[in-house]
Amino acid sequence: MNPDDRPDQERLTDRHMLEALVCPVTNGRLSYDAARQELISKAAHLAFPIRNGIPIMLVDEARDIDD
Repeated sequence: MNPDDRPDQERLTDRHMLEALVCPVTNGRLSYDAARQELISKAAHLAFPIRNGIPIMLVDEARDIDD
């Protein structure tokens, strides 16, 4: 099933789950980039990918970002 085909409540639950995650490097807040399907840690300058709806919170899988 395509994630966009799920009921609104299920997508909302996913959003709440994403908001509960913290950066594994800084333990700081992450922001969600829906367009790129990433969780962004501004403090660590890293973007963690979301693949098939699963956040990959491994530093080795993260992309370096510039402010």
